[in-house]
Amino acid sequence: MRAQQTFFLFLAIIFCPLAICQELIPPVSKVGKGPLLQARQIFALSKKPTSSCHASTIVETREGLVAAWFGGTHEGHRDVGIWTSRYKNGKWSVPVEVVNGVQSRTKRYPCWNPVLFQSENGPLVLFYKVGPSPSSWWGMMTTSTDHGKTWSWPTKLGENPLIGHLLGPVKNKPLELQDGSILCPSSSEKGDKWRVHFEMTRDLGKTWEVIGPINDGVEFDAIQPSLLTPKNGGLQILCRSRQNVVTQSWSSDGGKTWRPMVASSLPNPNAGTDALTLADGRHLIVYNHTTRKSAVPGRRMLNVA
Repeated sequence: MRAQQTFFLFLAIIFCPLAICQELIPPVSKVGKGPLLQARQIFALSKKPTSSCHASTIVETREGLVAAWFGGTHEGHRDVGIWTSRYKNGKWSVPVEVVNGVQSRTKRYPCWNPVLFQSENGPLVLFYKVGPSPSSWWGMMTTSTDHGKTWSWPTKLGENPLIGHLLGPVKNKPLELQDGSILCPSSSEKGDKWRVHFEMTRDLGKTWEVIGPINDGVEFDAIQPSLLTPKNGGLQILCRSRQNVVTQSWSSDGGKTWRPMVASSLPNPNAGTDALTLADGRHLIVYNHTTRKSAVPGRRMLNVA
């Protein structure tokens, strides 16, 4: 994933069935025209705090929206930290770096993939990764009890014999289950295999249970799952893959076990996606309706379905 030189926050609300023919290229929506798509600039490009930024995340708190992203010289540079901004009274606050990868006076690692999460009754949580690369990074978390104004001292999520470093939600949001457990969609990029797993905590990160991996990394190299909640009471995930498709799987027992991963009808150029379930039961996914070999290749087209 290449860090972008500009940073725009897209708030999208649109719907069409997931079973879209791969050959169909959706029409381009115009930003600000009608209720479907809005875009707001968090900071002026003439006043950008870092030369590049990437992997934005947004959450609604009781006092308004909070956004976060990683920013620095470029993705993977040791100076990359996690930045946040709060939306209140119709405008975004000046971005601030809230955490970084400093380990000592002489050692600093880049930060990666922040994920903001607001539980029903708990604090605002910021999950993120620190480390030299995605194959060796580890999960961190910090919390805020004042809706993102200030943050606690960061803590490392820990280790697990099944996967090594715990990561928390690797890119997309966790899901709070009915019993209060937090189910984090996660994945690993070890060697030449990309595999999806889940990390569950019942005490806000003090202890963790690892579920999976649920794919072998051979038929599908898949990472970065998003969680959906179908009306049947089960769970569904949609994942990025190296097989030119968005992959999917389902669970009928609250995420404890998962059906074999299969391809969806949506293409994927080995690029990140994000998906969620609306209050009325509809599902949305933000993705690139392309493959690496399509007429409009790679990530040049951003779609919502």
